[in-house]
Order: sequence, then C-alpha cells, then structure tokens
Amino acid sequence: MKSVLIVGAGRSGLASALLAKRQGIPRIFLTEILPEASFTEAKKILEENSIEFEFGKHSIHLLDEFDIIVASPGVPPDSEIIVQAEKKKKYLISEVEFAYMFSRNPIIGVTGTNGKTTTTALINYILQTSGLKSVQAGNIGIPLSDFVDKVDEETILVVELSSYQLERIVNFRPDVAIILNITPDHIKYHKTFSNYREAKFKIFVNQRENDLLILNFDDKETYLAKSQARGRVALFGMRQVEFGAYLRGDEICLRFSNENNEEVLMKSGEIKIPGVHNIYNSLASIIAAKYFLVSNEKIRNALMNFKGVEHRLEFVRSLDGVDYINDSKATNVDSAYYALSSYNRPIVWIAGGRGEGNYYEFLDDVVEKNVKVIVAIGESKGEIFSHFCTMKRCYLEDTLEDAVLRAKSIAEPGDVVLFSPACKSFDMFKNFEHRGQVFKEIVNSF
Repeated sequence: MKSVLIVGAGRSGLASALLAKRQGIPRIFLTEILPEASFTEAKKILEENSIEFEFGKHSIHLLDEFDIIVASPGVPPDSEIIVQAEKKKKYLISEVEFAYMFSRNPIIGVTGTNGKTTTTALINYILQTSGLKSVQAGNIGIPLSDFVDKVDEETILVVELSSYQLERIVNFRPDVAIILNITPDHIKYHKTFSNYREAKFKIFVNQRENDLLILNFDDKETYLAKSQARGRVALFGMRQVEFGAYLRGDEICLRFSNENNEEVLMKSGEIKIPGVHNIYNSLASIIAAKYFLVSNEKIRNALMNFKGVEHRLEFVRSLDGVDYINDSKATNVDSAYYALSSYNRPIVWIAGGRGEGNYYEFLDDVVEKNVKVIVAIGESKGEIFSHFCTMKRCYLEDTLEDAVLRAKSIAEPGDVVLFSPACKSFDMFKNFEHRGQVFKEIVNSF
C-alpha cells in the first residue's frame, strides 16, 4: 500500500490518518469539506505529523492518485467525492475495514439499532473483570484505528459497529458477531429499510465455520440472518432456545452443551442496570463471554456490578425526592420506548430534537401507562405536542435548560425526570454526547 486518501476529519478520519502514518504508508492525504475553523485541533495534529490535508473542499481530481479511499462514517453516501470514487471503482472502505488490515486480534463485533454501546461496554467489563485482556472501540466513541496496532495479539477487541461503518467493509471478520435488534433507523442515509438491514447483516458476511453469530430470537428482522449464517449460531430471547441464553420466568438460563442441559445463571432482577432491554443486552453479552470460556461465576459477578454507560439511562442525581436520568443516547423512538418502560414511577419526559419521520404512535401505550407530563423541545417539538397533547399534559420549550426547569417545577417526590429525546441531536447540539453533557450540567447546577 503506497497511498491512502481519507475523507472526513472527524475522530475516525483523524485516527485513520495517524494509523496510516504509524504504518509507514508513504503518501497520506486527508480531505474535509467543512471549513478549517471547525477542526483547529485536528489541523494541529495533522501538521505535527506531517500529514497532507485540505479543508473547505474535496479535490475530486486527486482520486486517481490514491490506492485506497477511507470514508469516515459521517460522510454521506451521496457526497460527490464518494459518488465519483464509486464510479471510478476505487477501493473504497470504512475506517473499521482500514483498521482491520493491521489487526491480528480476536474480535467481538456488536451491531443493532439499539443497545450497541451498552452491550459493547458490558462485554468489555465482563472480560476485563474475569482477567482477560480486552479493549472497547468503534462506534462507542474510540475509533478502532486509534490502537489496533498498539495492543498485543491476545487482546480481545470489542467493537461497536454502526450501519455506516459496516456499509463499506470488505474483509472485516469478527470471531463473534452480535446483532441485537433491527428497527427502522438511518433511512435518510440508506434510502430503504432493506438497505439498512443488509448493512447490518454485513457484520457476519466474512465469518467462517468456527465463528459465532449471536442473534435476537425475538426480533423477526434480526432472526432472518440465521438462514444466511456462515458459522455457528447462538440465540437469545425471552423464550427457550436450543443453543444460547434466555429468560425463563425470572431466571436467566443457559444452554451450551451438546447434551442440551440447562443451567440457571442468576435471577434477572440481580442485573444492576434497569429495563427489559438491558436483559436482552445482558443475554447477548453472556453468550459472547462464554465463547471465550468465562466462568458463570465471573459473568454473574460482572452483571451484578456493571453500572451502565454514560448517556444511556444514566443516573445524574436525586433532588427533592426526584431522580434525574440522562438518556441522551435515545436517538429514535425504539430506544425511547425501552427507557420509558424501565421505571415503575411517574415519569416527567423531556423529548425532542430532529425527528426524521419518527413514528410516535409506537410510544402511545407506554406513554399512556408510565408518563405523567411531556416537555417537548427542538425541531420536532410541535409534532410531539400535537401527537400526545390529547393523551397527556404537554409543554413546549425553546431550550433544553427551559425544559429541565419546567420539568423541575412539575416533578414531585417519587417522580423520575427522564431526558430520553427519541430524536437525533443535530438541530441543537454537536452530537448526543454534547446534548447529554449539557443536560447533566443543567441538573447539577440546581
């Protein structure tokens, strides 16, 4: 490999450029269509490492000068440079695929519409607390390119994979692939739900006979992958499976032996993180850990102590008998549904952002049952208000701070103020992390 062109100067693009530099690739060029002012720190790092770059444009005529084009996940597929690269049949890959070129490590890949981050972090926690060497990377916020060439070959890479990242893989092959669930999301990017699902399915396209594919038995879209699997398949769900993990009553049960013997691991109520969705995430994590021969005792201890991840049902503080919960990572209605189902106390729900065709009817039952008041913000606030105002008391606010203050004035001892937007963050914030951080700062300022 003599040259690489990197499209996008975000985390993934910068990490790819630095990986290429460490690997001694003679020519590296990074192109970013957004203005230089948005990438002050990235520019400094590129200059310090003598990596060529441009901001404010894509010099499409350069495509013919490079062996490989690495597209950052945030670059739209209809971007002119991507369209031209495809027309020229250039070797166009994702950052994850680029990083994989330099990896010799065992890999656990985690994808799905919801639950990816929690499951990735939980698997990594189980492995590390059991004494195995592992790191978490990918869509969870740390590009795989950041350290794929810095860890020894025994370290297990637990990689969260978005549909954007999977769209442009070629040889990437996880030893263990997990598909948690598939519901409509990112349709603007993928154009159709079918395309979105097929992008998710690429996680197992290169697997071999001894590799493992872990599927949600209760999710019909995910279960479709079973007939296409290249290796072994394990299932998880709320009903008995022949091979995998499942819930029977309030007990988590395992079936892994050839004799099909059932083992009871623990009570579901012993899992520290709340919600039915986290039972699913835990079941998938258990199977992945068992692949690496982690004992039941160590898995059980990890599940009883894992506190969850930032911005996903994250407890912020209790104030005047009210719990404040940051669920900024709920960027779609499916994710918000799980959050609204996780508490048996009255919920003051703060929601809104960029909706992108959200189907709010999906939330009707859980809102009717669990929500006390709704405070709506962002581009979709009018749509949220119109849909729910005949069902619940609703308020419209202009800023997140106003929304939190409104929720604080309404909430009574025993209530939960739940910030679970059900929408993307880009109308008001850089990303969901920024949105969640602002929420926490507001709550902690009281």
